[in-house]
Amino acid sequence: MPRLAPRIMVDVAVVGAGQTKYGNHAAGLKGMWAEAASKAFASIDGDFEPSAIDEAFIGSIAFGGAQLGNTAALLTEHSAMDGIPVRRVENACASSGFALRDAWMAIKSGQADIVVAGGIEKMNDLTAERKRYWLGVSGDTEWERLAGLTFPGTYALMARRYFHEFDATHDDLVHVSVKNHLHGSMNPVAHIQKEVSFEKAAGGFMVADPLTLYDCCPTSDGASCVVLAADHVARKLTDAPVWVRGSGAASDHLALHDRPSITQLRATQMAASKAYGMAGLRAQDIDMAEVHDCFTIAEVLATEDLGFAARGEGGLFARNAEGRLNEGQTTINSSGGLKSKGHPLGATGTGQVVEVFKQLRGQAETKRQVRDAETALTHNVGGSGATCAVHVFGRDR
Repeated sequence: MPRLAPRIMVDVAVVGAGQTKYGNHAAGLKGMWAEAASKAFASIDGDFEPSAIDEAFIGSIAFGGAQLGNTAALLTEHSAMDGIPVRRVENACASSGFALRDAWMAIKSGQADIVVAGGIEKMNDLTAERKRYWLGVSGDTEWERLAGLTFPGTYALMARRYFHEFDATHDDLVHVSVKNHLHGSMNPVAHIQKEVSFEKAAGGFMVADPLTLYDCCPTSDGASCVVLAADHVARKLTDAPVWVRGSGAASDHLALHDRPSITQLRATQMAASKAYGMAGLRAQDIDMAEVHDCFTIAEVLATEDLGFAARGEGGLFARNAEGRLNEGQTTINSSGGLKSKGHPLGATGTGQVVEVFKQLRGQAETKRQVRDAETALTHNVGGSGATCAVHVFGRDR
């Protein structure tokens, strides 16, 4: 039997990225996606035609039941990508983080040269009651949602247990909120573009004890789009590619009661270990990170699970403002994070990559540019931590 020639694995780069503003969007799904895709294509430095795209993966929960079937085909036909193989990816809030991983794998395997990854969600057409229902579908339906546990309630349990186990208080969560609102106030595509004082954030009305309004991200409309290319194509399209140096993903028990600990996300730890290992980097080598802060406690846990803070010291990390723009070793959520930039569920993961693309190319607005950024990380979590995708990026391969 003849021996097969060894496959040469290619490197993959982000060559273009764009998004809509997050918030209450007047356009529908088609219009939002067309805008995000158009901005991504326009950000590519060289001559580019959408006809060169081989495949597309688009993350979406189909919030509210909008276009549950053939979502990706509906969208791509409105962005000059009709006819190519497309797929909707669903992993709750981590949908487009996994769409990015699928796109990366399609190129890495040699099956494609140029692939689009993106995400979209239209959340603000529903009543508050329907929003609560759809936000809850990412939890365990039988043991959590039907028993009355809400999405904020899930993270409130994590926060209470964290305060019990470690030297932390709600004030530490307030520091996260204040920081992310500061960062978001400088981001023109953020949903909430205003700072908040410590006193105001500490005194917000209670949503799920101990989490107040200022501990919770907003529900946002939005779309994001990223263009990936194989190394031999990337250099033809841009002199400043952002290389995907590592990709990791993992899953965990869906219901909180099945996990040995609710003060750490095992899926984050496993995904990060894979991404760091592939990139040949450690947490202390990362200049900026976009982490999944759907609630402030989620950022505290993420800083520990990703290795930026020691176990039990995420609260101290926040208290000391170590993640504030250009003040610590690693800037956390320069975009404002989900807390301020917003959280259009399916669009969040690739929206994080849009921020990384701008920052590593030195194209963020001057007052919010991460100084001398060479490496970056994105961290996208599904629901309360059942799924997670982590990617590491660099200006160099």
